[in-house]
Amino acid sequence: MPKKILLVDDEPEILEICRDYLKASSYEVVTAKDGAQGLSLARREKPDLIVLDLMLPEMDGLDVCRTLRRESNVPIIMLTARVEETDKLIGLELGADDYMTKPFSPRELVARVKVVLRRTSGDSTAEVIRVGNVSLDRAHYEVQKGKRVITLTPTEFEIMATLMSQPGRIFSRSQLLTAVHGVAFESYERAIDSHIRNLRHKLEPDELIFTVHGVGYKFEA
Repeated sequence: MPKKILLVDDEPEILEICRDYLKASSYEVVTAKDGAQGLSLARREKPDLIVLDLMLPEMDGLDVCRTLRRESNVPIIMLTARVEETDKLIGLELGADDYMTKPFSPRELVARVKVVLRRTSGDSTAEVIRVGNVSLDRAHYEVQKGKRVITLTPTEFEIMATLMSQPGRIFSRSQLLTAVHGVAFESYERAIDSHIRNLRHKLEPDELIFTVHGVGYKFEA
C-alpha cells in the first residue's frame, strides 16, 4: 500500500508540482490550501507524513504543527519562505522533523520525504538498547524510561538511538545530523540543539543528555 502524504500550502503552483512529483514516486497525495483544512485532513486521512507550509491563511503552520504534536507523532516537514533562522528553529522545537526553505527543488522534497519515512519504517531485526532505566526498541519504535513510554518524533528517536548506541561517547552535531539525515547539512546544525532541548524536556526529571561545550552531546545514565 502506498504511503500517504498530506501537502498543505496556499500556493496552487507549489501544491501542483509537489503533488505530481510525489505521485510519480508512487505516493498517495492529499492536498490542503490553508491551515484549518490541513488540520482537518490530517485528522481524517491519517497521513504517513505531512509537508506543511509555515505561512498559511486561517491557521498558520506553527499552530497546525503545535496542535498536531498534541495529538500525533506523524512526521512533519515544514516549508518556509522566511530566511530568519529563528522561524525554522521554532518549527523544529514544536516537533517538526525537517524543514526546507523556498524556493526548493521538488526532487529534493521527494528525497527528504523518503529519508524521513525510512526513519519511521522500523527494523524488525534491530535489538533493544538499554542504558540505565531507559530502553529503546527499534522494532516497535518505542522508548521507555522506567515504566513510562516516552513519545518521540522520528527525528528525536534517531538522535536518541545514536546517543544511546554508545553511552558516554561524545557525538558532534555533524555526526548526529549524519545519523538522522544520512548527510550533514552545515546550516542544519543549530537544529540539533532544538531537538536536544525537546528530548531533555521529555526525559525530565533526570539529566541524561549532557553538553560537552565546543564538541557536542553524550548520553549517560
